Amino acid sequence: MATDARALARQGWLKQVLGDDVSIRPLAGDASFRCYFRIEHGNEHFVLMDAPPQHEDVRPFLAVRAWLERAGLRVSSLKAEDQTLGFLLMEDFGDESWASFRASAGEMKPLFEDALAQLHLLQASEPEMVLPVFNVDRMRRECDLYLDWYLPELTVKHPSNDERNTFHIALTDTLNRLAALPRVPVHLDYHSRNLMLPASGLPLGQIDYQDAVMGPVTYDLASLLYDCYQDYPEQERRHWSKVFFAALPERHSKYFDDFNDWHQLLRLTALQRHIKAIGIFARLARRDGKTQFLDEIPLTQKHLRQEMNDLHISEDDIPLLFVESV
Repeated sequence: MATDARALARQGWLKQVLGDDVSIRPLAGDASFRCYFRIEHGNEHFVLMDAPPQHEDVRPFLAVRAWLERAGLRVSSLKAEDQTLGFLLMEDFGDESWASFRASAGEMKPLFEDALAQLHLLQASEPEMVLPVFNVDRMRRECDLYLDWYLPELTVKHPSNDERNTFHIALTDTLNRLAALPRVPVHLDYHSRNLMLPASGLPLGQIDYQDAVMGPVTYDLASLLYDCYQDYPEQERRHWSKVFFAALPERHSKYFDDFNDWHQLLRLTALQRHIKAIGIFARLARRDGKTQFLDEIPLTQKHLRQEMNDLHISEDDIPLLFVESV
């Protein structure tokens, strides 16, 4: 009944905003309570974000969207909003994401160049709101998702308190190193499913940015190059990492000894993100019934093992990261 009431609320609001003859078609959702719909009205196309107010607050999204727009990033223009009902009607970027474009063997060089250019704009911008800080406590809570969801839900392992403490101690140096990096505005989910290629072409459209934080200068690039949903050759990752590092402002680049120091810390950032992602995928599958996210775990684990190997972290160092799902 609640779903039916929500559908009626959507239809009524859209009629108010656009008038009659509105076509509504569901789009893929994301890892939250938000859902999305493609709206057609005559020759116009929009995307409706439906964020149930009891679960989601659209105000942070709107504030971040406005800030990113002023910073020069490509975000959807806003047609109409209702913060009380949790409805936003926005520009439609279409169906072509970075991920689907790459799957169709599109030429990726222009997309990488644009993504890195927009990321530099983001890092140089001044947020007009107080963003959460991506600090050690938050990173540790994210890593706990692995302990709380992946291990007990998808393996036969239920870590003891001693094992949890050993896990935390083993990651402490990594988290402290990441927290000490130059702090910049961070999209937090800057990856192939959240970068869209509009029909008009580049620049890439940005979506799913409402969880922006102040965090490590390496974070968004790690999300892009060590994407849970993509498998790039390490040589290609290093190339774009070097391009990005060369364009860093001196106030950030001076923190690093050289490119190799930068790239090692980029890999450490990816390692923390992959631990979190495996936990999130397990939680989405078991708590929220989104079992399709189970398919994303093997590639994410592959990335994690590669990082541990290249960073000389062994199974003896963090044994819980080597427990396989059943």
